[in-house]
Amino acid sequence: MRKTITFNELRKIKDQLPSGSMRKIADKLDLNEETVRNYFGGRNFERGQSVGIHFEQGPGGGIVTFDDTTILDMARKMIED
Repeated sequence: MRKTITFNELRKIKDQLPSGSMRKIADKLDLNEETVRNYFGGRNFERGQSVGIHFEQGPGGGIVTFDDTTILDMARKMIED
């Protein structure tokens, strides 16, 4: 399911995550922690990958399109709980 939000919305979600959330998401999905950080706009491609997310430059930080919202959904659930 493809989903599009603004980059600023994505950063707001990242900023609301409790401490240690990146590691928890990475462990649960058997991913490198840097890959999860890259999902939220990080740029460490030496240690992590880019998975299912596309960034387009534009006003307000641009837009972000997700091919797979699994990480985003997990992050939102962590914020709610």
